[in-house]
Amino acid sequence: MCAASARSVIEGEVLSWPGTSAHAHRFGGVEFRLNTRELGHLHGNVLLDIPFPSKVRDELVASGQAVPHHVLPESGWISFRIRNAEDMQAAIGLLRRSYEIAEKQKSKQ
Repeated sequence: MCAASARSVIEGEVLSWPGTSAHAHRFGGVEFRLNTRELGHLHGNVLLDIPFPSKVRDELVASGQAVPHHVLPESGWISFRIRNAEDMQAAIGLLRRSYEIAEKQKSKQ
């Protein structure tokens, strides 16, 4: 699997989760949402950005699973580069974590 297909693979997986949708992102690429909440967005086939609570963001960065956001490094956002099929699966795992956090927070409302 090549990185050129990352968007289609990731989008296909994310859209199989209940309540998710895909939209054009304001800075290009595709944004994934659970209802109205953004789960993350892809820039092309190579860069994934995801908002997380600061504690989760810090854990992901400390463990090397992600890096601080490429534009807003002090925020709760992370960035993840996609280079190969293994990275695509890791990207899906990160988006799944974002989805699960959003689901949990939604159920508390």
